[in-house]
Amino acid sequence: MDQLHHMELNLPPDIWRPFAQQRWAIRCPAGYLIYLQNTAATCFYYLKSGQVKSFIQSPDGGERVLNLYQAGSLFGEASFFDELPRVSSAVAMTPCELVPIDRELLSREFAAHPELALAMMKYLARTVRLLSDQVDQMAFRPARWRVARFLTVNADGNGQVSCPQEEIAAAISVSRVTVSRILNQLAREGLISLGYRSVQILDRPGLEALCEWPLPCPSARLSPALLPVSPLPFCPCLP
Repeated sequence: MDQLHHMELNLPPDIWRPFAQQRWAIRCPAGYLIYLQNTAATCFYYLKSGQVKSFIQSPDGGERVLNLYQAGSLFGEASFFDELPRVSSAVAMTPCELVPIDRELLSREFAAHPELALAMMKYLARTVRLLSDQVDQMAFRPARWRVARFLTVNADGNGQVSCPQEEIAAAISVSRVTVSRILNQLAREGLISLGYRSVQILDRPGLEALCEWPLPCPSARLSPALLPVSPLPFCPCLP
């Protein structure tokens, strides 16, 4: 799982605040199911405060965490724009304040703040990047990298990740036993400390260094028959 922050998208941290100024926020307790997979998407949401988890469920009850949203984020927007049933569910992890954004509010705010339209395009593009990164993690990255990456991108401003180990395991497609073993290793190395259903990052640069695991050139994974013919040594991933 990957969550792109506003700074990574070059967006001001309060870019979506106009949505919250035009409509009262809905307060919901921890555990509140905000929307359900395969239902109609009549709106999406601005998270004014709190933390929200999006996840998908299989027919046999299996669950995979897609993202953890922090205050200031939008969520549920993809199905709203393509007008198809929701592909995931969302639940409040903490007490939250949510502002529902329907087409009337969206049109009004785009007219008053045209810059929001371009920002929204960037935000939607990040959804594609999120899914691509998840495929990359499952296919190529070792478990230790996945845990470190999850912690660095989902920590709040104080370096805390409020998430039980079962959900970390579901998010990165490894077993809970493996997550527990890696977290304890990182704690012994002084990179994190473990709390009840939470992780505190103590050494963020050290943790980020674990995420610098390089992948081989993409051409190394291609069949020789698919590589371009060239008289000189050639790497097709270069321009």
